[in-house]
Amino acid sequence: MPRFEEVLNSLLRMENIDIYVTGSNSRFLSSDIITEFRGRGDEVRVYPLSFAEFYSVYDGEYEDAWDDYMNYGGLPQVAGLPTERQKAEYLKNIFINVYLKDVVERNGIQSVGELNALVDILASAIGAPTNPTKISHTFASERRISYTNKTISRHIDYLEEAFLISKSNRYDIKGRKYIGANLKYYFTDLGLRNARLNFRQQESTHIMENIVYNELLVRGYNVDTGVVEVYGKNKEGKRVRKQLEVDFVVNLGSQRYYIQAAYDMTSEEKKLQELYSLRNIPDSFKKIVIVDGRTKPWRNEEGFVIMGMKYFLLHADSLEF
Repeated sequence: MPRFEEVLNSLLRMENIDIYVTGSNSRFLSSDIITEFRGRGDEVRVYPLSFAEFYSVYDGEYEDAWDDYMNYGGLPQVAGLPTERQKAEYLKNIFINVYLKDVVERNGIQSVGELNALVDILASAIGAPTNPTKISHTFASERRISYTNKTISRHIDYLEEAFLISKSNRYDIKGRKYIGANLKYYFTDLGLRNARLNFRQQESTHIMENIVYNELLVRGYNVDTGVVEVYGKNKEGKRVRKQLEVDFVVNLGSQRYYIQAAYDMTSEEKKLQELYSLRNIPDSFKKIVIVDGRTKPWRNEEGFVIMGMKYFLLHADSLEF
C-alpha cells in the first residue's frame, strides 16, 4: 500500500488513539520507514527468544535445553516443533525463502551467487574480525570472481538491515576511540546460522560467544569489541606492540563492564589467555569472565567475577553480582 505512513500519521490527530504497527520484512523494518514516524512514537525491537524465555517453556532439563538452544536457536516457531528434523527444515526454509529472498528483492541484488557465498563466509566466521577487502581478495584469487570490497560492505549492510546479523564495532580501550577496520558480526539467531551451514560447524566457543552477545543486546546494553594495546619484547629483545582482545565492552549509561566469554578455562594456559587482556585494562570498571556450565558467581584474587553460563542467562541482573 503506497504512502500508508501518511494514513497512519493522520490517525494521530484523533483523540484517545494508540497505534501499534508490526512488521517483519526488511522493507518495513528499514530506516526508510522509521524516518516517516520519527518524533511521533517509539520503535520496539523484538528479538528471538532469549534462553531464559526458551527455557521457561522447555519440557526438559537444563542441559537438554542448552543443547537445543545452541543448535536450533530461539525463533518461537522452532521452540514449538517436536522433532529435530522439523526444526532443521523450518530454519533452512525460512532462511532461503524469507530472509535472503527479502534482501535480494528489496535491494535489487543481481549477484545472488556472490551474496550467498558471502553469507556462508559470515556464518563460518561468527566472532572473528571481518575485513571486506580480504574477502574481496579471496573471491578474486580462489573463485576468479570480481566482488569488490565496496559491494561486499554494502551487502553486509543489507543483511544487517534485515536483522539477520548484528555488528560489533572495535573499541580501543586505552585510546578511548573506535577502530574502523576488522569489525565483528554475530547472527541474530543461531538456529538460522547453523541451518545455513547444514548444522556442521558447531564450534562451542564461538556459538557461546554469539549467545552472550545476543543476550547483552536483549538486556538493552550497547556492546562493542574491546582492544587493549600492550608492549613487550620479542625473541631478539626488541620492543614490540601487541593488540589484545576483550570480547565485549558493555555500556549502559554510566555503567560499564568488560566481559570475556571463555568456553573452557580449566587449564593454566587458558586462564592466562583469557585473563591477560583484562589485567591490562587501566580502569576499575567490573571485569567478568563467563564460562560454560553451572558455576555460581565468585571473585578471584584479582577481583574478577567468574560465572557460569546458566547463572548469566537465567538471572537478568547477573552482571550486578
